[in-house]
Amino acid sequence: MRELDTGHIRKILVRSTNWIGDAVMTTPALGSIRAAFPSSEIVLASNPVVSELMSPHPFCDRVIVYDKRGPHRGIGGLWKFSRFLAMERFDLTILFQNAIEAAIIVKLARIKTRAGYSTDGRGMLLTHAIRVTKEARRLHHTQYYLNMLAELGIPPAGQEVRLQCTDEEKNWAGSILGPGKWAAINPGAAYGAAKRWYPERFGQVADALAFDFGYESVLVGGPGEAAIGAEIESRMRSKPLNLIGRTSVRQLMAVLASVQLVITNDSGPMHVAAAFGRPIVGLFGPTDHSATSPLCSRFSLVRKETECAPCLKRQCPTDHRCMADISVNDVLYAVETLLRSEEGDNVRGRG
Repeated sequence: MRELDTGHIRKILVRSTNWIGDAVMTTPALGSIRAAFPSSEIVLASNPVVSELMSPHPFCDRVIVYDKRGPHRGIGGLWKFSRFLAMERFDLTILFQNAIEAAIIVKLARIKTRAGYSTDGRGMLLTHAIRVTKEARRLHHTQYYLNMLAELGIPPAGQEVRLQCTDEEKNWAGSILGPGKWAAINPGAAYGAAKRWYPERFGQVADALAFDFGYESVLVGGPGEAAIGAEIESRMRSKPLNLIGRTSVRQLMAVLASVQLVITNDSGPMHVAAAFGRPIVGLFGPTDHSATSPLCSRFSLVRKETECAPCLKRQCPTDHRCMADISVNDVLYAVETLLRSEEGDNVRGRG
């Protein structure tokens, strides 16, 4: 692999991944690009949800929205977006997204230097195609993107994931939550139902947090998870603040940045919480914690060893034992252990 000729790169297009969690895990790589090209303009191209997540962000100068369900739908929309990018006259594009579509777009946009992993049969469309080795596939997702940059001669500038909230967003979250200790309960997972623990158990955990630990609970998640939030709320003895489906991406970020504890499935909001350094108890079943665990020091993993996990499937074809075997007490033990490490021995024990 030949390294990039960095002498004349003044304008860089970075094609983001499409999932919130994956996008958060690319931020160390985005920061490495920023450090390697401090005087260049860095523009991020992403779908509407990730665009909102990254507007603003300290590692890019602006964001371009690629909306396949709106103005960029179909072949005509792809061509339209390619022509728009061509008018921007980028010197370099780096593709975090692995799909062939991303390479087709930047090839049509006539961006001279096109770098990315040689995935999805797109190697011939790239000027700098990085082979995906067995070792690279086993890396944590954050390291996967940093490894790609290292192959291009761009050294890592840090390992921490990062997001940014504005002062206005933080003030809004403070006005919604009010004083006291808050635990965010994130019961959804956009990738599929197999990643989700059970609403009644989340409700029992939230009640224990209220009665045994003095935490108020805020339920968070996307619009498609509103029914899950309603079920949790109906099963609880304490009263949560149910914000599932009632916040924008930016508002969700601000809420997660403002709480003192997060209980979550493996999901995008888990990584958002990690980017703000929140204490996290993460429940893993069908997914591989070695590849997608949150990158933060304040994290407690809850998982059960089963012969079929990690299977990486959206829907469980059998008995969902990887999640069913996780008990309420397992999660509360992880909470207590994490809080003791945070606050010493002043946390009330459960006996």
